[in-house]
Amino acid sequence: MTSPIIIVEDDRKIANIVKVYLENNGFKVIHFEKGRDAIDFALKQVPLLVILDLKLPDISGEAVCQELKEIGDFPIIMLTAKSQEEERITGFALGADDYVVKPFSPKELVYRVKAVLKRARKDDLDKTYPISFNNGLLKIDGRSYEVKKRDKPVELTPTEFRLFFVLASYPQKVFTREELVEKALGYQFEGYERSIDAHIKNIRRKIEDDPKNPNLILTVYGVGYRFSGKKDV
Repeated sequence: MTSPIIIVEDDRKIANIVKVYLENNGFKVIHFEKGRDAIDFALKQVPLLVILDLKLPDISGEAVCQELKEIGDFPIIMLTAKSQEEERITGFALGADDYVVKPFSPKELVYRVKAVLKRARKDDLDKTYPISFNNGLLKIDGRSYEVKKRDKPVELTPTEFRLFFVLASYPQKVFTREELVEKALGYQFEGYERSIDAHIKNIRRKIEDDPKNPNLILTVYGVGYRFSGKKDV
């Protein structure tokens, strides 16, 4: 059974337009007006992707996002009228993979859906082998999208994994935010560079012994980030 894309949007007109465009591009789509209904569905059938409005009639989109992330690592695109940069950063910090501000082009949204799904797929990493760092402290497997620290699984979202994988693939190399967007996320658009900071913060919280004083993912002030781990031979 093909997994559906879930649209969580209380504006039926917007939801219907998005649904038509996605279905015309070959996707199976299910629409919910309330966040709780979408969560209940995801518990029964894991969706391919979720398009989530932040302003819902029952519970906040932020709360829905958090609950969905506990269910699985499927991508989430936030759909909202909020355009402030800090609101977008908050969305990414919650684990969102993309952020689309209303009003938007349905064609652009379909493009972003395809781009996010492409990033989330394992196909381009299937031929990679596990990489180990710092005498086995960290292990990264691009085939299974798994990260282990001291042999314990580290739960990263697909976007966080790809970002961490890019950094770890080139130890000591300094990446600008723009380069990380290009290599890990696959496309550029205004404001996305700041989302890298939110993703890095999340990754540090999960892999560093002391996230406030990181020793694996280091900030190169005025430039970007680098991974300081030593690759095991």
